[in-house]
Amino acid sequence: MALVTVAELLTKAYREGYAVGAFNCNNMEIVQAIVAAAEAENSPVIIQASQGAIKYAGIDYIAALSHQAAKNAKVPVALHLDHGTSLEQVMACIRHGFTSVMIDGSKYPFAENVAITKKVVELAHAVGVSVEAELGKIGGTEDDISVDERDAFFTDPEEAREFVAQTGVDSLAVAIGTAHGRYKGVPKLDFERLAKIRELVHIPLVLHGSSGVPDEDIKKAISLGVAKVNIDTNIREAFVGKMREVLEKNPDEIDPRKILGPAREAAIEIIREKIRVFGSSNKA
Repeated sequence: MALVTVAELLTKAYREGYAVGAFNCNNMEIVQAIVAAAEAENSPVIIQASQGAIKYAGIDYIAALSHQAAKNAKVPVALHLDHGTSLEQVMACIRHGFTSVMIDGSKYPFAENVAITKKVVELAHAVGVSVEAELGKIGGTEDDISVDERDAFFTDPEEAREFVAQTGVDSLAVAIGTAHGRYKGVPKLDFERLAKIRELVHIPLVLHGSSGVPDEDIKKAISLGVAKVNIDTNIREAFVGKMREVLEKNPDEIDPRKILGPAREAAIEIIREKIRVFGSSNKA
């Protein structure tokens, strides 16, 4: 089937109380793993590409792989730009058939974030593409975007209400205590803040930096309006961990298929686990 928009997937998830997994891809095997896991769980799914993925694989390859995967898929698949940094990059992704884009203006003052997000919404909506934005800074590192922990700040609920009203964005990534990359300890999420945001903001919320967050915390966040959960680090850990395991057992192995094949299977398993936690199994 053809790619669908993230807004289409999240509207249903938000209404029914589950979340759709957004899984970062970097190569063919991970794209295949994302769709295979979603099909095995009969779940909608979001393939997303970050700055680093686009730089590494190239936007042409990411788009072509994802379109082919969706064409053959038995479940709804969306293709999303993760942490877009400029209007030019957003437009390039739209031209390449991305069905959803994120414009991350969180590093700017509130008014400037509103202005760039509003412009992206106007252009994207005109061609049927959905838009995610971010308010508040999420700690850690996301490819080229780094936020020092002491500079990270949480999303203000009243600002979130005003931001959504002014921009018309489809979904909002909120900062409530998660971070990109590996955690140094167990993250502590501000559920009281999330509940207040949900009271004031009536669109699907997005949780970034979710690898390493305990399953019960993810489920609680979903009960408080989170309808899209981003996973990247857990996939990398499973994928590269299996590659290391294969090479340790067979150090003379030179067939990429015998190394990357098992890594793909490991990625499928971790993605299936996440889909079950998110509650999207059998929601396709």
